[in-house]
Amino acid sequence: MPQIFHRSTNTFSKVSIFGAVFFLGFLLWLFGAWSRSSWATQADVAREQPIPFSHAHHVGDVGIDCRYCHTSVESSTFANIPPTKTCMNCHSQIWNTSPTLEPVRESFRTDRSIAWTRVHDLPDFAYFNHSIHINKRAGCNTCHGPVDRMPLMYNYASLQMEWCLDCHRAPEKYLRPRDQVFNMRYEEPSGGKPVEVDGKEYTDQVSLGTDLVKKYKLRTVTDITSCSTCHR
Repeated sequence: MPQIFHRSTNTFSKVSIFGAVFFLGFLLWLFGAWSRSSWATQADVAREQPIPFSHAHHVGDVGIDCRYCHTSVESSTFANIPPTKTCMNCHSQIWNTSPTLEPVRESFRTDRSIAWTRVHDLPDFAYFNHSIHINKRAGCNTCHGPVDRMPLMYNYASLQMEWCLDCHRAPEKYLRPRDQVFNMRYEEPSGGKPVEVDGKEYTDQVSLGTDLVKKYKLRTVTDITSCSTCHR
């Protein structure tokens, strides 16, 4: 029987098969890169707000503690947005005629909440309890970043599952002493700047964190990386 296809067809077939495999691999890589990009996660993208509230000014310059505005962080599953009257505690006296703050005054007069744009928004299928993270001594800026240097708030992290698991798999890398949870300028212990807890000095984060895991009675890594912990 005469040959139907030219011998070069064999080479073309092999190239096509390998080319298709590499092309699919490239598409998978491209999708992974896109899903981790700030375009998809909105990380590092400042959000426009109805009032240009500056954490850099209120936290960094004035030194207001996180808990003054976000009163429920230690006791609730979510970190509350402060009511307008919290703003007016100061701004009934300071900048009380500023046009920029007129929406605040109007909200206070009419008892209508300010429609802030949400910055940190986890999907509904992920369960997150804010208070447990604070009470187990994860620092504010571990998740929220340098809030005291943010003129407008933005996502510091991707908030993707792999980012959460990075901490849940090795919590000792991130825990800090109780009195440093709300310190925006906290530095991990080092030889030059040791951290003292219960009379013991630590010069590296892993040693400190390992002892804090026991001190704060964290659940096991198996428990906190179980699917049902966050997907209930």
